[in-house]
Amino acid sequence: MTHTTPIHIVGGGMAGCEAAWQAAEAGARVVLHEMRPVRKTEAHQTDSLAELVCSNSFRSDDASTNAVGLLHEEMRRANSLIMAMGDRHQVPAGGALAVDRDAFAQAVTAAIEAHPNIEIVREEIAGLPPEDWDSVIVATGPLTSPALGEAVHALTGEGELAFFDAIAPILYADSINMDVAWKQSRYDKGDTEEDKAAYINCPMDKDQYEAFIDALLAAEKTEFKDWEKDTPYFDACLPIEVMAERGRETLRHGPMKPRGLTNAHDPDVKPYAVVQLRQDNALGSLFNMVGFQTKMKYGVQTDIFKMIPGLEDARFARLGGIHRNTFLHSPRVLDGVMRLKARPSLRFAGQITGVEGYVESASMGLLAGRFAAAEKLGLPVTPPPPTTALGALLTHITTGHVPGKKGAFQPMNVNFGLFPDIEAPKTDAEGKRIRGKAKSNAKKMAQSARALADIDAWLDRRAEAAE
Repeated sequence: MTHTTPIHIVGGGMAGCEAAWQAAEAGARVVLHEMRPVRKTEAHQTDSLAELVCSNSFRSDDASTNAVGLLHEEMRRANSLIMAMGDRHQVPAGGALAVDRDAFAQAVTAAIEAHPNIEIVREEIAGLPPEDWDSVIVATGPLTSPALGEAVHALTGEGELAFFDAIAPILYADSINMDVAWKQSRYDKGDTEEDKAAYINCPMDKDQYEAFIDALLAAEKTEFKDWEKDTPYFDACLPIEVMAERGRETLRHGPMKPRGLTNAHDPDVKPYAVVQLRQDNALGSLFNMVGFQTKMKYGVQTDIFKMIPGLEDARFARLGGIHRNTFLHSPRVLDGVMRLKARPSLRFAGQITGVEGYVESASMGLLAGRFAAAEKLGLPVTPPPPTTALGALLTHITTGHVPGKKGAFQPMNVNFGLFPDIEAPKTDAEGKRIRGKAKSNAKKMAQSARALADIDAWLDRRAEAAE
């Protein structure tokens, strides 16, 4: 039984598609508004829904000691479309979940198009949605159109916040010199031989590293427009040349760290630094440069990246780039179920709410879609417990700021620091005292076990309420 008036969802990215799926699966009618291809963005390449703009990685898939892996598992249990298609179109990535970006986006698009409760309308919603739309989810992501951004700003009276996000280059696998590079996941992580060899590694000695840093520092960078100059970077997505400016050793302790890797061509010589490439599509014909987001001008990128051993003859399918991200001061402007306090018929979801990362964005779409459908169908709107990954992220965006401190609310990836504390076990199964890293892992495992028990209970209660 579907309700007469639809839920309108603005934006067909990760959050918008997940919101549409969840609401439609709950029995609500949905109209999904996506402005591409009517209006293009600076970062998208295709007209597919849920296009992955930056990396192709959903990050760690370890649900017992990693918060993002736990979020994956909670979303799977909640019938997530994004996770189902991610699992179906994954490519080898060690202990991470990475996907074939084109196949993934095409599969999400096909599933949304085929759903009987969803209608897709290709149009830009310029400014605020019409007043007679009684339930709207704004999931316009980091590239919210200026007209809508300005309208939300005017409605809330809050200055919008923004930060820069960067895109890593992608190159053709057959242009990598495998006489120099070798395949290996860091610390040989992964369950299969394919996973253990999911990354291509390019080694550097000290002289090569120093020359590379010199070239990065000297490279011509993209100039920012005046209105962009005060926009900060998100620390987990810093351009490599910004990292290099923070100190010559920064990169080899960051994305170029040599730890956990042994050069298959020269096992006795430890590389001074290593550039890792991760498989980007199912065919294995494309690889992206891990952590190599950049704002260098296109002309110099190719020359500098060809200084990396093994990439002397590299051909690039896409060079790095940079774009501006937008996010709300959510703790001030949203209520506990993601409605805009100034106009409760509007909900917000995805990266615009102040979460960072594909899966985190989709997870906020998952919650917004469920909340909107429950409201529309006259069911209780109950948030997940804060002990769960979903609930911890929701708590972060609805209350996660230090009162009175300007700029204290920042975009956040899911992490165990967002969860309520838990008493970690002091002894193992054999009664031995747990110490060091094992102690930290034991605490994470306890938090994960609590989260999965609590998410199951929350999902069961929602299912009973819907019957």
